[in-house]
Amino acid sequence: CSCSDMMMFIITFLSLLAVDAFVSSASSSVFSPSPVVGRRHIPPVLNAEHGEALHEIDMVEPVFSEVCEYSGITVARYMLENVRTNPGHPELVELASIMSAIDRACKTISMLVRESELSGLTGLHGGGGSINVQGEEQKKLDLITNTVLKNSLRFTGKMGVLASEEEDEPVLLDGDVPRAEKDVIISEEYGSKFVCVFDPLDGSSNVDANIATGTIFGIFAIPEECSLLGQEPEYEEPNWEMNGMYMTGGGVPTEKDTVVTDAQMRECGALQAGNKLVASGYCLYSSATTLVFSLGGKSCQGFTLDESVGEFVLTHPDMKIPARGKPIYSVNEANRWEWEAPIREYVTALQKGEGQTSTKYTHRYIGSMVGDVHRTLLYGGIFGYPADLTNKNGKLRLLYEAAPMAYLIEAAGGMALSDAQRVLDMVPGHTHQRVPCFFGSRDDVLEMRSYYSA
Repeated sequence: CSCSDMMMFIITFLSLLAVDAFVSSASSSVFSPSPVVGRRHIPPVLNAEHGEALHEIDMVEPVFSEVCEYSGITVARYMLENVRTNPGHPELVELASIMSAIDRACKTISMLVRESELSGLTGLHGGGGSINVQGEEQKKLDLITNTVLKNSLRFTGKMGVLASEEEDEPVLLDGDVPRAEKDVIISEEYGSKFVCVFDPLDGSSNVDANIATGTIFGIFAIPEECSLLGQEPEYEEPNWEMNGMYMTGGGVPTEKDTVVTDAQMRECGALQAGNKLVASGYCLYSSATTLVFSLGGKSCQGFTLDESVGEFVLTHPDMKIPARGKPIYSVNEANRWEWEAPIREYVTALQKGEGQTSTKYTHRYIGSMVGDVHRTLLYGGIFGYPADLTNKNGKLRLLYEAAPMAYLIEAAGGMALSDAQRVLDMVPGHTHQRVPCFFGSRDDVLEMRSYYSA
């Protein structure tokens, strides 16, 4: 394109950012007054008398009587209509700001994934040897997308705690320190009432092969008793050095990182059962970019990115999983001989058409949880990652993979189990705890479970 076209694109992009920042600031100051302690906002999250949190409130789903034939229903309009329809729940204004940040981050990540082959972002970070806490080699995009999502959420001013797959050591953080070894980030500078857990790029090993990847996120309310939000940060003085005749370096004092213990993580809401989620979702980066989320766990909405205008538009309203979906099962068959006997018997029955439906099932497995769950959400059937001899506790992380997806699946009328236990009732013992689990159509999941009691 010409230089004038590029300049016009840059001006338009910066204008949109300015408008978005103005709207976020206005909504925070006008609609969301909260008590201030020093420079930190520490708004009340739970009703002190009843302990009522957002996920327990009976929210009303908005009805869209008029829809613009050109722009459709965007994420921004969907969130604003939720605020209007539920005037008794001002916390929805805060969630609207958070969803706006996730919306923006997903668009950025979508662009990074699509252009990775051209921009040199494929391959392993540092040429290999960079290992996350899971013992997995990190891709370049793992770290970049982690930073994109982390900063987008932090700058809303609504997030207090962030937990990511790509972060290792728990830290208390105010300034933006570009490191990839943090487990949980407590953002004191802005204060908050929410906790976000996320996997910034699920299935990143697929990027080099141009196969579907995705982002997974979950949002919790932060408990009032979180002591970290009241701590005063320590500052690190600027580092000045002589460089010939000039002083270089310096800058402004930056806030130091402080290690966060498991007890503090639990106290500040980073380790909660999935039934405490107030929202969760995923963004699928494939032939189209699709954002699916549930607000309050009562419904599941799907939006598709219209790249011509740069907006997610509602294309799959009120998604529902049929009780018995298409005859599709999705597991990693390479682990078949390491599974427990009941799982092997169940899958064999599906393959032979000897299950409850007497229908032969088809095997579909992408190797990207977001892609496999998205297909299951649309068509039904069953997806899972059972325990095996190598992964005795399963492969999927409870906090930021299994629980957010289970929240979506149940919101759409499906079921999610880990052994005989409901995934949403499981409380993580630590941030990166793994669990075996199955998601999908209710009848399919129950049929799988019946093989354990046979």
